[in-house]
Amino acid sequence: MNTKLKNLRTTLEDLDAAGDVLRLTAEADPYLEIAACQKSLDNGPVLLFENIKGYPGVRHVGNIFARRERLARLFGVKEPNDFKFKCLEAIKKPVSPRLVDKAPCQEVAITKELDVLKILPALQYSSFDPGRMISGGAILISGEYARGGRELSIKRMHFRGPDWASVAANPASHAGLIRYIEARKQEIPMTINIGTPPAVTMAAGGSYLRTVVPLGTDEVAIAGGLQGFPVDLVKAVTVDAYAVAEAEWVIEGYWMPERVYESEEAERLNKDDVAPFFPEWTGYMGKARTVYKFKATAVTHRGDGPIFYAPLAHSIGHDYIINSTREACFYEMAQRINPGLVVDVNIPISFGCFGGIVFQVKKRRPLDEGFQKDILLSALSASTGLPTAIIVDEDVNIYSADDLLWALNTRVDPENGVFRGPKGSRGFGMFPIEAGRPFPGGVAIDATVPLLKKPEFIRGRYNIEKLDLAKWLSQGQIKEVQNQQSEYARFLGGTGY
Repeated sequence: MNTKLKNLRTTLEDLDAAGDVLRLTAEADPYLEIAACQKSLDNGPVLLFENIKGYPGVRHVGNIFARRERLARLFGVKEPNDFKFKCLEAIKKPVSPRLVDKAPCQEVAITKELDVLKILPALQYSSFDPGRMISGGAILISGEYARGGRELSIKRMHFRGPDWASVAANPASHAGLIRYIEARKQEIPMTINIGTPPAVTMAAGGSYLRTVVPLGTDEVAIAGGLQGFPVDLVKAVTVDAYAVAEAEWVIEGYWMPERVYESEEAERLNKDDVAPFFPEWTGYMGKARTVYKFKATAVTHRGDGPIFYAPLAHSIGHDYIINSTREACFYEMAQRINPGLVVDVNIPISFGCFGGIVFQVKKRRPLDEGFQKDILLSALSASTGLPTAIIVDEDVNIYSADDLLWALNTRVDPENGVFRGPKGSRGFGMFPIEAGRPFPGGVAIDATVPLLKKPEFIRGRYNIEKLDLAKWLSQGQIKEVQNQQSEYARFLGGTGY
């Protein structure tokens, strides 16, 4: 248990001590510059901007989740690719939050004459954006509005007025079910928590399959399970809701039943999905839509150098946040269908978040044959708008795009191994291919070898275990050659395939 995970500040101290924080002291502009810097240095060190233009005394942190090795170290996981199993353990063994009377997030409380964007250094991500967005706020909805649980999620927000914003929620998400169905005509009290403890960000940004984590789950308790101790919650100042006590900033208010456009241009055009919004998780520009309005009643924050956090929607860090719990849920779903058949899952970084899933199976007996197709079809059904599901054997490296392509090229039976989900099923509505038509259905690919034909598919292998390169080369020379090799060449050279 890493007690440094209690809040963002102590986590940064831990990362700084490990030499994993890059401090940027020159003035940084929330308009385009900070986002561009984060994108340019994605998958690198944590970025701590210490001098924000127009916001004296405020700091900004970026790229904190951009390396899987970093997540593994923080949460005590030896092998970075096994972080998904830590998330699954948290889902199965949640730790309930603790209620406190006083909290760091409420050291300063602003309740009158609110102008949120004058208080918070929200970013403008691209020149096409209609303004500055909040992309890293963890929405917390509790009690009767969340079926007795706690709904924790990250949504895109655009403050179009000093104290009101648009809040987008996919209708198929937990928050979407609450807003569109469960409490459709009600003003829902909630808080938006920014700069939370890392486990809270992971739980809020995570993508859960509803068959594994249904609405009504205490998702704050999942964060507690992930960090190994309770998350502290405090009663909000102005609404009947709770806030993350260790957050850097909290926006309090009501999610209203009133519909609004996400941008002025969309309102002028009176059309959805036309006006540009900001670079979305799909890798394409987002489009403004009609969503529900949020009315702010207060902004609270820490008194000493509060830290703002704003991930890029299309970034490696953002994908790791979402996909870690997503991988955990797909693995659990497969175990419920046929325990032990699936030995690992992976969402390749090129798939992005909410993209495809790759299952790795080890067929043990003839009765296992066919279950791989059940798992693929279940994946297409369990995940809204899943574009791709692939399943391969245990001898294929699911962390290598090249090895996956090799398996697809040599093992797929195009007549019996490729099938699709039902046309017109629910999609995200955010991929350009969905524009103007129902979701065309995901594609499932069975790239496993029929168990009885395995002898015909034995991979050619060189006997590297009998090799000692030190016979000819020094360790320095070996390292120099390995540095020249591609990642796939190193994998093949290391396995003998």
